[in-house]
Amino acid sequence: MEPAESLNHQKAKRSTVKVREMTIDDLADVFHMGEKLFLADKAPNTYRAWDEYEVTDLFYSDTEFCLVAEYEDRIVGFALGTTISKSRSAWKYGYLLWLGVLPDFQRKGIAEKLFQRFKHLMLQENVRILVVDTEADNLKALSFFRHQGFGNPQEHIFLSTNLDPERQRMNIKKRINGSG
Repeated sequence: MEPAESLNHQKAKRSTVKVREMTIDDLADVFHMGEKLFLADKAPNTYRAWDEYEVTDLFYSDTEFCLVAEYEDRIVGFALGTTISKSRSAWKYGYLLWLGVLPDFQRKGIAEKLFQRFKHLMLQENVRILVVDTEADNLKALSFFRHQGFGNPQEHIFLSTNLDPERQRMNIKKRINGSG
């Protein structure tokens, strides 16, 4: 494909992607896409884990902030978020928890389309501050969000410990003491 032809093909793909509110019929597709995109072994210390509860809880609590991107009747991306109101604060916060696009459809403007729709919904909800988070070494995500106007990064450190050895010791003691 010639460079100009390739660019037109990319623009055609971008313009035919439809962003819409997620429906209950989309839950399985979004969940399985997230399983491929958000692998626990890539980010084992994250405080949020991609699982069926994460998706269904967000969908049932904040359906209007759960979006999908469709290309030719196939879901190729999604954005899942919520709003947060804090007591003693007049400010309402928006929180984009998950933004994902299938690898073959990345760098085609789909994440931006999803984000812009999400941002529009937040503006309609009178949100004053919009928050996202990502791993510090996820340079693609950091670049994307900076391009969307995010700044003021706050560094957080997440620590973890494996309780499995301790749990195994407890189980052995229970068996020895006859209480297990």
